[in-house]
Amino acid sequence: MPLDLDVLLAPEFCALITQECQRGVIGEHSSLPALAEAAGSGMIQAVAELVRVGRAANVPIIHCTAERRRDGRGANSNARLFQYMGKVPNPLFTDSEATEIVPEISVADSDFILPRLHGLSPFQGTELDSILRNLGVRTIIGVGVSVNVAIQNLAFDAVNAAYQVVLPRDAVAGFPDEYVDMVFEHTLGGITTVLQSETVLDVWQRATDT
Repeated sequence: MPLDLDVLLAPEFCALITQECQRGVIGEHSSLPALAEAAGSGMIQAVAELVRVGRAANVPIIHCTAERRRDGRGANSNARLFQYMGKVPNPLFTDSEATEIVPEISVADSDFILPRLHGLSPFQGTELDSILRNLGVRTIIGVGVSVNVAIQNLAFDAVNAAYQVVLPRDAVAGFPDEYVDMVFEHTLGGITTVLQSETVLDVWQRATDT
């Protein structure tokens, strides 16, 4: 049975989750140049437009960020990625410029910002699930980075928690391109609804106009 996108993407039952769209991850302070380059090839602009239109349609906007204490306490060290990010020139220190959302993506007082000190998933050790349930959310629109790690974690955790998950293909990024394509073909395409952001925008804009 084909999906009814007007139901799946209904603003009153959706939330837009931006994943690690931070200056120290995909912005000018990034220590992950390949990821920043991939995000800069249209992804950031797509996320910015989804945030703008979603907010106008009263879709909750939740910015999930990664950060660490300056003393490093409580942070993971059990993977090479964590060890690397703990030594970069612009660490994701709490209250530093590196942890800020990139300026192209607006942040409003109505938005939620949910930082985490450890782990790879925005569901791990945060109030994300409780906030979504309190808001009556059924469908998560996941955007941001990276398809290599955190987007996959977000998708699996959300599906395991009984949410519908929509991934706008042009509003997520990873590297290299051929790996990202394979992840969507062989993994994410089987557990999420993969669309282009213009499809989501169309539903939300029509809802705003009515």
